[in-house]
Amino acid sequence: MDFEKKLKRLEDIVGLMEKGELALEDSLKLFEEGVKLSRECQKKLVEAEAQVKKLTGFDADGKPLTEPFHAEDAE
Repeated sequence: MDFEKKLKRLEDIVGLMEKGELALEDSLKLFEEGVKLSRECQKKLVEAEAQVKKLTGFDADGKPLTEPFHAEDAE
């Protein structure tokens, strides 16, 4: 399942649980699924962040110069 589908499923789980109409066993199963999906999404975001680079300029040959992008740098 791709990131967007996992996120959508996580949103659906939250919606179902917020209604408060589920049996305890069903709530626990959904909670466990939600935790698993949340961890998988977080891992994917960390991996994506590690791949993002900031363009800092160009060298004498016109090749881009980059450095790792850190979210705190954007603040």
